[in-house]
Amino acid sequence: MIPTKFDWKKLQSFCTDVFKAAGVPEENAEIVAESLVEADLRGVDSHGVVRTSIYLKRIEEGMIQSDAKFFKHSETDCMAVLDGNNNFGSVVGTEALNIALEKAEKSGIGVVGVKNSNHFGTGAYYAKKAIEQGFVLLVLSNASQTMPPTGGIKPFLGTNPLAVGVPTGTDVPFILDMATSVVARGKIIVASQKGEVIPEGWAIDKEGKPTTDADAALEGSVLPLGGPKGYGISMFIDILAGVLTGAGFGKYVNNMYENWDDPQNVGHFFLAININNFMPIDHFKARMDQYITDIKSEPKAPEVDEIFIPGELELRRTLEKKADGIDLPEKVVHELIEIGKKYGIDFTQAALSTTFNTEVSK
Repeated sequence: MIPTKFDWKKLQSFCTDVFKAAGVPEENAEIVAESLVEADLRGVDSHGVVRTSIYLKRIEEGMIQSDAKFFKHSETDCMAVLDGNNNFGSVVGTEALNIALEKAEKSGIGVVGVKNSNHFGTGAYYAKKAIEQGFVLLVLSNASQTMPPTGGIKPFLGTNPLAVGVPTGTDVPFILDMATSVVARGKIIVASQKGEVIPEGWAIDKEGKPTTDADAALEGSVLPLGGPKGYGISMFIDILAGVLTGAGFGKYVNNMYENWDDPQNVGHFFLAININNFMPIDHFKARMDQYITDIKSEPKAPEVDEIFIPGELELRRTLEKKADGIDLPEKVVHELIEIGKKYGIDFTQAALSTTFNTEVSK
């Protein structure tokens, strides 16, 4: 029997070693691996280690330049435009975050636009790092076409995510991380891999008809969150992350699963705020704690035991998975076994169980 539960630290070490073996510089490999495992810990499986194989393939096909250097096209005391030079999205994003935080520390606000990047993982990954340093962060990214404009049937916009991170005085910060579609396309990919149906209202097929078939949905389009509202939000993210930065936008952001001729040219937008420029951060955190306490004290709907704030459930999942292990679908386990064999790295060492039968992967 093949195990599906894995130690998060060993899983992260495995991914780091695999990327290093594929020629990724060690520091970059560590960032990419951390980003992937962080997504799995939070329960965002669609952005977790399931992406390892596609990342490696894009390296092998020359679609990601894992050792490329970044450079700035323009810069002032409070803003910069960063050219990712087609490096890993999470590596470029980490550099952009650091620049934004440094500028916010000095000037009160730091704005960094990014072009020539790739898929950068979850926005929460960056929001969490900003919170740990006492900053508010807004981060936006565009993506390749998976969602039609309201009234259309053909993909034109990405599911263009946004994330907001805000420090609090407790162990539970405010982290909103969301796609502008009803659901992230990655979840449909995971459903397809598992052979599961998807809920009605998530997507339409290529003819524009509602579907619960994950494969048909992948051939069609995911739907905007809230109809025209999600469509509008996705557009403004594309404008800030794509049009404004000089990155691809709309149909000019290339699909990492389908386009093997051109880099993705994804764009990101980071906005960091130095809280101390508004008020002492301890005072701000106390006000946030009061705000959250008031929300949680509100009358609850029938059969509701607790009101949560954005990011709270993901934090609980993280703590549980760090203690009990990360569950991975068998198909992903098989992929990682084969990847390990290719690069001479034993994936079995990441399993929590003491026995591991690799025969099922053959």
